Amino acid sequence: MVYNYFKLKKSVAFLFLLFPFLCIKSYSQETKTIVNKIPSVSINTNLLYDVTSSMNLGMEFKLTNTSTFKLPVTYNPWTFDNNRKFKFILVQPEWRWWLCEAFTGHFFGLQANYAYYNAGGVRSMLGIPFSDYMQKHRFQGWLAGAGITYGYQFYLAPRWSLEASLGIGYAYLDYDKYYCEECGKWISRDNNNYFGLTQLGISLIYFIK
Repeated sequence: MVYNYFKLKKSVAFLFLLFPFLCIKSYSQETKTIVNKIPSVSINTNLLYDVTSSMNLGMEFKLTNTSTFKLPVTYNPWTFDNNRKFKFILVQPEWRWWLCEAFTGHFFGLQANYAYYNAGGVRSMLGIPFSDYMQKHRFQGWLAGAGITYGYQFYLAPRWSLEASLGIGYAYLDYDKYYCEECGKWISRDNNNYFGLTQLGISLIYFIK
């Protein structure tokens, strides 16, 4: 059971696209002002999710001069050859507190996570290996959790920014396990607790107003 838990934990990380990432800030970004007036609404897409063929779009709204609310939705409907799939819909509402002002520089956040997923037959992604446990089984179920986030927003142009962010937290998973073949035999119903990275993003942002 303990062995399977660690293998499953390694696979669950796939839900959140856990790639190594290092954010390096520059002094020029610290001193640049985006616009005189703080933006009110933005739309964004996580480029890391886009690379993995997971469609995603989010909106972020200014609440006060130093806080915002973000609501991103990510969806992957694809099934690949040999019935390999990582289908899911993921919603991650997040409240953010900005150290300077909204949409500028450093921020910390509180985030909730909810997803419904149907995944199996996946051994690697973009050359990054995952466990054989994930390759030989299919998991269908849901997860819910929460965590904390940190990020930094870089100015690009008056209506454009680039953001680097990561989140760590907890997720509870409830799922049915099957053999990986198409219409594979049901094995069991189970649940697990996950602690670790729950978000990783390099996002392109456009300010609507």
